[in-house]
Amino acid sequence: MSESPDRHLVDGQPHRDDETPLRGCTASAVARVRSTRTAPAPKTHRNEPVCGRIITMAACKSTEPAIRDKGMLPLLHARRQWLRAMALTGSAFWLALDPISAQVPEDPDHAPRSALRFGVLPIGGTLDSRNDWAPLLADLERALGRPVTMFSANSYGALARAIERDEVDIAFLSGEMALEAVTQRGMRVVAQVTRHDGLPGYRAILLVRTEGPRSTLQALLADPDSWRLARGEKRSLSGFIVPQLEFFLPHHIQMETRFASEIVGTHQRIALAVANGEADVATSNTADFERFTLQFPQEAARLRIIWSSDLIPHGQIVMRRTFNPALRHAVQNFLTGYGRAPGLQGDGQRAVLKALHDLAGFITADNRSLLPAASISHKYARQQALEAQWINEEARQARLKRIDAEYASQVRILTAD
Repeated sequence: MSESPDRHLVDGQPHRDDETPLRGCTASAVARVRSTRTAPAPKTHRNEPVCGRIITMAACKSTEPAIRDKGMLPLLHARRQWLRAMALTGSAFWLALDPISAQVPEDPDHAPRSALRFGVLPIGGTLDSRNDWAPLLADLERALGRPVTMFSANSYGALARAIERDEVDIAFLSGEMALEAVTQRGMRVVAQVTRHDGLPGYRAILLVRTEGPRSTLQALLADPDSWRLARGEKRSLSGFIVPQLEFFLPHHIQMETRFASEIVGTHQRIALAVANGEADVATSNTADFERFTLQFPQEAARLRIIWSSDLIPHGQIVMRRTFNPALRHAVQNFLTGYGRAPGLQGDGQRAVLKALHDLAGFITADNRSLLPAASISHKYARQQALEAQWINEEARQARLKRIDAEYASQVRILTAD
């Protein structure tokens, strides 16, 4: 089928991958977008960034002692409910720092300590991601003795643009976005996440409904043109790049143009689309599907995995190179030590990590941890070039040469430190 700029949906609204998705959109999606109108710009409050939200950790402090007590997980859930209520009732978008946080001591060179801005990917959902990270960032604020604010992006593209505009200092990113941040945006890796399963990564998967005519891999390959796709954004490794590279392109299927319709959103949103009959197949990953199963057990029971990829390395924490080494090491030490202390303090931190995508903690990492992501990106670009139509073979070979040169440049950057 021919592709139009508005042919796919984000949370039920027309959207292009290079645009910021609309907030406050309906959860239901139409089967196909037939009009060619441009989606209207999202409404914003005064001083509100179009691409995300900024929240201070001071807003979370009133519930912090509860997490340190026994029965931490129920209380952590209570904190999430409180934060959700705060967001849904239209609380002030820029939350003022409390007096304690505002009176942060100055650095030795007498320069005031500005807030560290932590970027959060909308994994699962924007609100869930924001609530899950809040307790850890509150602990980071106390450990550093300086304010920490959270930039809660509503899409991968929104967070990428915020990093490009220097609106984010530290961020948790997936491999592709972390690779771009390090090789193009002046950031460096300081840590990498680990999970309780002990594996060095996770797998991309394809989800379908357990019953019905469109519930097998064979049915998908036999007639992809009639299937409705729900996928992640183009910067998402498990939501787009790896399924395209390892499954769809080898079967001569272009994800963006082959399907009857598509919905683009978070892993939670697109899994719900298949479970509720709005789409036939969705991309996801093993870690997020485990989380989805806990949050939506009835909907998860309607889904089954029909394909899984090779292992994808876990995400990284990146930080701007311009920060002095002392601050970088302080952040790195905080992250790698988080959840490892004995007693109630460690129990509270481990409860926070458990709620945060079932993490086991963080390990020290550097830019070399992005070499697998660079390799995946290189293979994907080459596969696209080989599958594309060209004026002549010389044009194809010129493109492949540029791709190889870009990969060599990335490797040099990642191994320079």
